[in-house]
Amino acid sequence: MKVAISVPGRFHLFNLAQQLLKRDYLSQLITSYPKFEVVKYGIPRDKVSSILIKEVLFRGWQKLPEILGNVYNPQYFIHQVFDSLACRALKKIDIFVGGSSVSLKTMEKAKSMGAIAVIDHGSSHIIYQNDILNEEYEKYGVKIKTFCLPHPKIIEKELMEYSKADYIFIPSSFVKRTFLEKGIDEKKIIQVPYGVDLSNFRQVPKNDGVFRVVFAGGMCLRKGVHYLLKAFSELNLPNSELILIGSINEEIKPFFKKYDGSFKWLGHIPQKDLYRHYSQSSIFVIMSIEEGLALVQPQAMACGLPVICTANTGGEDIIRDGRDGFVIPVRDVEKLKEKLVYLYENPEICRRMGQSAKERVSSGFTWDDYGDKMISAYEKILAERKRRIL
Repeated sequence: MKVAISVPGRFHLFNLAQQLLKRDYLSQLITSYPKFEVVKYGIPRDKVSSILIKEVLFRGWQKLPEILGNVYNPQYFIHQVFDSLACRALKKIDIFVGGSSVSLKTMEKAKSMGAIAVIDHGSSHIIYQNDILNEEYEKYGVKIKTFCLPHPKIIEKELMEYSKADYIFIPSSFVKRTFLEKGIDEKKIIQVPYGVDLSNFRQVPKNDGVFRVVFAGGMCLRKGVHYLLKAFSELNLPNSELILIGSINEEIKPFFKKYDGSFKWLGHIPQKDLYRHYSQSSIFVIMSIEEGLALVQPQAMACGLPVICTANTGGEDIIRDGRDGFVIPVRDVEKLKEKLVYLYENPEICRRMGQSAKERVSSGFTWDDYGDKMISAYEKILAERKRRIL
């Protein structure tokens, strides 16, 4: 079995490449990362096709003055450049795995060479995603930045990818529901949850008795940070603390100002250092409006934290409600407050749930587990094709 992966940037598909390489199934990794950077992830240079122009274009656009960056949105053009160059670079393989919205041409070439074409999609169906994010921005009267929502042509392209792909790989039941609601054939959908690196995310002793709530991720409306700020501020629990980790988007600054004094924002922290902050916390909370399966959830669980998440984070496939944390409705501040108070008032239950969460991800949700499931799925679809041919 020979597998090629095409992905702008890195995302979870580098983890997939590592797993395929371990089993000698990786034929090619096409990425916008330079080869010297990819080698740091254990991928040999001779397996890498690097398309640097995508990264140059994207980073250049991000550095434009805000007014220009919002007038002209080159998302679609950048995606097209990457897809066209990836198409040229693609070698003959058995299975092509392409990141969604950047793989239509490359996928068509793969199919013309007799390969099975897979689209790997890390979040909800693009129409669902676009609708719910628009709804959230409108709810708070926030002007939408051009880079926060997909370009209309990207939506059109991604829908074509869904249609032409042999299979669509997705990470969670939440994502699957959005695809089924939009009419995608269930037979095309293969669900495999992401994993966690237990060498990077591990529990160390907590040094104090503070009830500490932590969130790590982008400070933006999509991540639901504003709901967490509101809930924690209104509770005003004694001997408690809210820690926010991650880069800030302009749209969330008014909420930071509104709830100033009720939280600590630490900014960006390297992933290798996150375990220290998780381990000094009592609980991890993520109130996302939409995402496929937030990797911070299994990471926090590996550090011994129970997790409170919304049903739109993909967490329900990892977090057993009432055992490893709680899964609550999206945007439900009152339910969040209820769960926070329960764990605050029951520290021993909170501790036990955290240990349950740690055990949960340690046996079944590592990257090796992910690799085993992906390889099994690939072998199955290859066998199915062979059976149909015969």
